[in-house]
Amino acid sequence: METGDFVVRRSYGGDVLFRVEAVYGDTAILKGSDYRLLADAPLADLEKVANPEELGVTKSLRSKVKASNRRMSAELIDHAFASELDYRPEEKHAYFDLPGKVLHLDGDANYMRKSMQLYNQMNVPAQGLHVAENQMADLLYRLLPQVKPDIVVITGHDGLLKTPGRSELYSIGSYKNSQNFVNAVHVAREYDKNRDNLVVVAGACQSYYEALLQSGANFASSPGRILIHALDPVYIAIKASYTSIRECVNLPDVIHGTISGIDGVGGIETMGRYRVGLPKPIEVKQVKPNPYYMGG
Repeated sequence: METGDFVVRRSYGGDVLFRVEAVYGDTAILKGSDYRLLADAPLADLEKVANPEELGVTKSLRSKVKASNRRMSAELIDHAFASELDYRPEEKHAYFDLPGKVLHLDGDANYMRKSMQLYNQMNVPAQGLHVAENQMADLLYRLLPQVKPDIVVITGHDGLLKTPGRSELYSIGSYKNSQNFVNAVHVAREYDKNRDNLVVVAGACQSYYEALLQSGANFASSPGRILIHALDPVYIAIKASYTSIRECVNLPDVIHGTISGIDGVGGIETMGRYRVGLPKPIEVKQVKPNPYYMGG
């Protein structure tokens, strides 16, 4: 077994496809290929998968993802058309759209790449960085004043540690990375306390949902401590980006629109970050402020 191999766990019936992240002696560190799950397993429990695309669970899940992408794309087109009718019933001027800007920090480089592809596909202005979960808070502290995003996504890998009782679900020490996500959410809320000015989406598989919400997240995983799909946080960010600043993000719509559903993601009432402008500006090069301007 080598780093980068695709594997399934025999003891779990091959229910989740993983990539081998590292091997230490007789134990492998695994990252979910489609789910934001970090796990470890004995090498003897692993079965190598030669062709991941032909694995039954993978084909079924990715079929759902394609259907979800088509549905979201259609919803955004309908939303843009409705906004156009709302704003310009008789106008002939050229309006323009300003979707909310996203800053996305991800603990997995592969998921970061997939997320950016989806943002680009949906025409969402986004900046994404691959960074280890334990470094997210420090990086966010430096980036927020520079990027000035409307929406922040804080995600990567997480998972419940092996503990004896359900009471451990409500201890932050029972989670592999929830404390790191909580720290990053705190930084975001120190930067902007208004949950409508800065929308925060946080968490990964089995993350401590309640702690993330209490820390200031608008949307978080995972109420049911289940596995969430890699793109679920991205779907929520896109929905917030394209919901008007005059409207709340439709909670049932956005949550049930994710692959994982209500056990995977939850949240609170949040205003959208989408704006319409008039008239459409002529394309110009970026103008930087004069460093010598003192005001007055």
